[in-house]
Amino acid sequence: MKKLPFLFCLIFICSPGCTSNNIIDTEVITLVKTSESWNGAPLPKYPDGNPEITILKIIIPPKAKLPLHKHPEINAGVLLKGELTVISETNDTLHLKAGEPIVELVNTWHFGLNDGAEPVEIIVFYAGITETPITVLKNKN
Repeated sequence: MKKLPFLFCLIFICSPGCTSNNIIDTEVITLVKTSESWNGAPLPKYPDGNPEITILKIIIPPKAKLPLHKHPEINAGVLLKGELTVISETNDTLHLKAGEPIVELVNTWHFGLNDGAEPVEIIVFYAGITETPITVLKNKN
C-alpha cells in the first residue's frame, strides 16, 4: 500500500513533462473585404436563383493577352505566381503581384495581360447562380 501513494506522486510530478508546449498559432489575414470591384465600382446585388460556387485555377502563359471579356457574376481571386495587368475597356488599369487579391469587374469588358517571363497562376472564386456563364467573350465585329 505504501507504493501506491509513491507511484501517484511520481505520475503527478512527471506528467507535466509529457504534455506538449508546442501550441500551433493560427494566423488569419484578411486579404480583401469590400463591396466594390478593383476600379471602385459597386458590386451588384446577387441575382435570384440556385447558388453555384465555382473555383478555378487559371494559368496564363508568359506574354499572353486574354481576349476582351466580362463576368456576369461576382468573383474574386488571389494571384499565386507572377504578375498580371488587368485593363478595362475604359483603360482603368490594375497591376497585380503574387499574393495580392483582386475583386473583379462585373459586367464590364476587360482583359488580362501577362507581360512577364513566367506563367501567371491565379485562383478565382465565382459566386453565381446555376445556368449563368462565368465569362462572356466580346463578339469580334
